[in-house]
Amino acid sequence: MSPLGKVPAALLEAAWQELRAVGYHELTYDAVAARARTSRTVLYRRWPHRRDLVLAALRHQAPPMPPPVPDTGSLRTDLLTQFRVVSTRMIELSPILQAIGDGRADGSELTDYLHERVGQAGKREMDLLLERAVLRGEIDRVRIPARAAVAPFTLVAVETLLNHRPLPEDALAEIVLPLIAHHTGPSLTPGAEDGAARERCESATWSSDRRA
Repeated sequence: MSPLGKVPAALLEAAWQELRAVGYHELTYDAVAARARTSRTVLYRRWPHRRDLVLAALRHQAPPMPPPVPDTGSLRTDLLTQFRVVSTRMIELSPILQAIGDGRADGSELTDYLHERVGQAGKREMDLLLERAVLRGEIDRVRIPARAAVAPFTLVAVETLLNHRPLPEDALAEIVLPLIAHHTGPSLTPGAEDGAARERCESATWSSDRRA
């Protein structure tokens, strides 16, 4: 049973189905109540504003946040592992983002919710990976502007949504390369001379992913 209890979970499921059917601006308490076979008064008592109901439905439907990616031992493989998670995550969240649609501009709470679930997650995860790299002596954190640090995360998320599928490995590698090449030490810049080492590292990461 949902932690919310059987009845609230049923109400939120009805709100979610209505949201997907008609979108945020066309959603009404009467329609949600009809789906849930209850009264609009029951909904109003729990969620006095439409945005409260929609936010609750979104949070109920959103899959749990994945745990931080494990430390792979290098910034490049940390980033590749993280971006695989991001790409998969955006596919999971895609129905939610589509359902809310034009409601993104309706009230700061909805905007804050989407910003928290997508935008701030990027900064949080990238900060973690970069701090690991600092502790390993791979990078000087001050060399990486905040915008440059988050941009790859955002690019992965946007391209995944546009393509409607997780990004392939070659696309992820292309997104990782500029951050590695321009904001870290020369030893981290991939080149022909260390191609074999990169292949071994990627093979080890792939094997680890398959075992996970």
